[in-house]
Amino acid sequence: MDDLKAKGTEKTRAIYTRHGMPGERAYGVSNADLKVIAKSIKGQQDLACELYATGNLDAMYLAGIVVNGAKMTKDQLHAWAEGAAGMSMISEYTVPWAALDHPDAREIAVEWIASPKEHVAAAGWCTYTGLLATHPDSALDLAEVEGLLALSVKEISCAPNRVKGTMNGFVIAVGTYVQPLLAAAKETANKIGVVSMDMGDTACQILLASESIAKVEAANKIGQKRKTMRC
Repeated sequence: MDDLKAKGTEKTRAIYTRHGMPGERAYGVSNADLKVIAKSIKGQQDLACELYATGNLDAMYLAGIVVNGAKMTKDQLHAWAEGAAGMSMISEYTVPWAALDHPDAREIAVEWIASPKEHVAAAGWCTYTGLLATHPDSALDLAEVEGLLALSVKEISCAPNRVKGTMNGFVIAVGTYVQPLLAAAKETANKIGVVSMDMGDTACQILLASESIAKVEAANKIGQKRKTMRC
C-alpha cells in the first residue's frame, strides 16, 4: 500500500473522479505502474485477496491483475462483485477478470446479470462479454446468448446507467466474436440504436453498436478471439 501511495498522482485520481468513482478511495496510480508492481507480486494469491479487501481502488485493480480466479470460491467472487459498488473500473474490469478464470464463469455471469444491483449486473454482463471474446463458439451456449440479445432489446432503455453501457458492449461483443450470431447481433444493434448514458464529467461517448460491429466486419476480423481480457 505504501508503494501504491508513493506512485499515486493527483492527475490520475482526478481522472477517476471525473468518471464517477470515489477519489477519496484512490491514490491515482497509473496502469503502467500497476503492471510493474503486479509483476513483483505475481502468483501471490493471498496478497491479491488482501489488496482487494482494502477497499482502495488502486489496490483492488492491482488485485484483479494478480489474482487467479480459478482458485477463488464462488462466495469470494460474489463478495468481490458486491464490494465493487460505485467503482465501475472494478465492477466492469477487475471482477469479470477474476470470474472468467473460474470454471463456473458462465453460471456466475448469468446470476449476476439478473441482480437488481447496478454494479453486480454490470459485472455479469462484462463477465459474459469476456466469455464471448475468449472462448471458442463451440463452448458457448448460443441459444442463451440469443436470449440475452433479446433481453438487451427489451430492457436496455430502462436499465440502470452502467448496465446500459455493459449491455451495449455485450451486443458489440456478440457481433465481433461470435460468427454464428453475427446477423442476430446486427439486428439487435439496429433495434437498440443510440443508447443514452451518463458518462460523468468526461467527453466519452457510448459506442453505437451497429457502427462498431460494421467496422470489425469491414476489417474482416469477425470471430477473432482474444487470449485474455486483462489489460
